Amino acid sequence: MTTSLPVFPHAGETFLVSYGEELAAINAYSEDGKTLRYEITEGPYKGATAEVAFEWQAVGNDAFLISWQENDKSTVVHHDDFSGNTSNTFFTTPKMDFYRLQGTISRIP
Repeated sequence: MTTSLPVFPHAGETFLVSYGEELAAINAYSEDGKTLRYEITEGPYKGATAEVAFEWQAVGNDAFLISWQENDKSTVVHHDDFSGNTSNTFFTTPKMDFYRLQGTISRIP
């Protein structure tokens, strides 16, 4: 018997996450809800893009922990509240710099 995992509720959607001048990115979730493509649009990492496999866990009404590891070994965890339009991110760079940022998330039509 095969048990299928639920598809990420925002699969196929694209969002702008903004943490002020420090960082902003466009996050696009694949239709199958297994990969995320991002493009950093503001901040010191501007221009960086990647497609990564991600995992998610519901933690409230339309709020999720979303995590992934990048090819350069950076780690990223988001707490995104899609209905509340808030995003918190915690990430470690390959040089082991650790960041905690608070900002907003909004759907891009």
